[in-house]
Amino acid sequence: MSARTINFTLNGQAVSTAIEPHRNLVELLQRFDLLGARESCGQGLCGCCTVLVDGVAVSGCLYFAVWVDGKSVSTVEHLDADGALSNVQQAFIDCGAFQCGFCTPGFVLMTHQLLKDCPDPSDEDIRDYLAGNLCRCAAYPEIIEAVKRAAKAAT
Repeated sequence: MSARTINFTLNGQAVSTAIEPHRNLVELLQRFDLLGARESCGQGLCGCCTVLVDGVAVSGCLYFAVWVDGKSVSTVEHLDADGALSNVQQAFIDCGAFQCGFCTPGFVLMTHQLLKDCPDPSDEDIRDYLAGNLCRCAAYPEIIEAVKRAAKAAT
């Protein structure tokens, strides 16, 4: 298949690249040395490949790269401002809300999305919103605590 040139904003910077139409968003991000979104299940079920496209969380393993043409893409690498961790990133560290860390970027991005939509979530809100993210190490209690801590820090 022949490559198609796409133009989009990646973590605040305008970029242009050629990519084959069958490539997914995770593969595109790897070309830019962005490795936070990871393909794990390849079926959009685990959340490890979560990326924000125009501010909405998508499964990067299912999202064709060419679909970002003209859009804005944000990855976990873009969350730190001037080298400082975001409230969510810091809360995940403070609460030990990870073990192996493979799923952490997806959880962190979804938590940012959750707190944007619901600044003071209940435990049920958190569980419901993060239901599409799986942690194989079972750090769920710590993840819920991290989301609560990040919500408090944002107020």
